[in-house]
Amino acid sequence: MESRRIEFPNWSQVEGELMCQVKRRSFLSLSATILGGSLVAGKTAHSLQNAGQGAPAGVYHHVHAVSVMTETANRFLAALSPEQRAKATFQFSDDERMNWHFIPKERKGLTLSEMSPYQRHLASALLAAGLSQTGYIKAVTIMSLEEVLKALENDSGERRNPEKYHFTVFGTPSDTGTWGWRVEGHHLSQNYTVANGQAVDGPSFFGSNPAEVRQGPRKGLRALAGEDDLGFEVIHALNEPQQKIAIVEPKAYSDILTAASRKAALQRQPSGLQAAKMNPRQYDALRALAELYAFNLPDDLAERRMDQINKAGRDVYFAWAGGIKPGDPHYYRVQTPSFLIELDDTQDNANHIHSVWRDFNGDFGGDLLKAHYENSHQDPKG
Repeated sequence: MESRRIEFPNWSQVEGELMCQVKRRSFLSLSATILGGSLVAGKTAHSLQNAGQGAPAGVYHHVHAVSVMTETANRFLAALSPEQRAKATFQFSDDERMNWHFIPKERKGLTLSEMSPYQRHLASALLAAGLSQTGYIKAVTIMSLEEVLKALENDSGERRNPEKYHFTVFGTPSDTGTWGWRVEGHHLSQNYTVANGQAVDGPSFFGSNPAEVRQGPRKGLRALAGEDDLGFEVIHALNEPQQKIAIVEPKAYSDILTAASRKAALQRQPSGLQAAKMNPRQYDALRALAELYAFNLPDDLAERRMDQINKAGRDVYFAWAGGIKPGDPHYYRVQTPSFLIELDDTQDNANHIHSVWRDFNGDFGGDLLKAHYENSHQDPKG
């Protein structure tokens, strides 16, 4: 298997140039343009536009995420030694499955640094199985920023290490069984649960330090430019009275409010400006922001997020804290009855981003597992 060669600076520059051209509710088209006709974006856009319209067969071949996850997980595990496999695997019921975080710390799982080159290729394929092409580029760019921090901080490589990302599988991967997996390290935590042939993600965390590389050969690189810029698009689309409602705190919070909690919850919820009080242009800006988070994932999972967005309709609240000028420490959240998006850029002189998508009841497969167990224990006699 060949490794993917990604030119990180080019991605940031192209995204920055095109982000200002995005027409609201067309982030899929933007993704396809950025990625040279991304199959993921193109396929999903086609499926959404032609749902129920009898699209001709052969337009594209839809590969289900569960099948890809199962195959890549099994190939990865099969390539490991018994000692490596013991580090990389846990029972699905193990409490470790929900022990997630996004800071540099000791973790369970097998790190890239403990793998041979061919094992790293298989680990990379597993990471890619849980993300769209856009999301995969963000993930590996975030991982590569550890080299930037290593240079900035004169680190030995013990704390800042792009190979210190842990791969963990919970249970036995299969298309129909119940299992899960995680890829996690500094500023990256992607958690997946599979049951009854369906897969869900969450918590889904992306961070970036620095948010913008300001010196060295990678100067100008912004791993999460879209997440940051489209947040500003929303707050700037609001008029002054609306901004007064949306800005819930004059000073930005020091971090995302849900932190690394196992179940997302916010006090005094919801707050901010409701989408029902936005005009079409403002609402479209908010939709574009939410869709950007949705399409970090492969087709099946992105469609589930889009279904959540569509079901929420105008029952969405946008809240902001901090300044509204680029460079100001700032925070925003997008909150619906089913999911929450948070982003903060406050640390290191507002050049350090944390962003997350949380499902209130679906993180770690909560909703999926509940339905699975209810169906499995139904009385066949009714």
